[in-house]
Amino acid sequence: MLQPSHSSLQVAAVPAQRVPARDRDQDAPWHTEAVCRRDEAGLFFAPSKEPTAARLSREEAAKRVCARCPVMVECREHALLQPEPYGVWGGLTAAERRVVLARRRRRDVELKKTAGATGRIAQAG
Repeated sequence: MLQPSHSSLQVAAVPAQRVPARDRDQDAPWHTEAVCRRDEAGLFFAPSKEPTAARLSREEAAKRVCARCPVMVECREHALLQPEPYGVWGGLTAAERRVVLARRRRRDVELKKTAGATGRIAQAG
């Protein structure tokens, strides 16, 4: 059984602070450079009732396309901010994106707790 890439989930769990600059017209949308625009959409989106083994194989092939894409980070952030409910975006499946979003929410809650505790300590001191 193929396992999700945990390193890509860990990296994605921290939102990109700044999208990396690329050598292109900055007015053009990021998706104009997406490698997947030249591939079949069927690779990135599941047909209905797709067998599990076929889905995993297709998703891994889509992730290989994403891995060589110059706008993978922008694509991933788009899919996380929308959020896109289906398909492989930025090298992550819909299930992996749900995990990333949950991790981001937990991290945000922890940061707020820490900030609140720091504020209370400063007021008491």
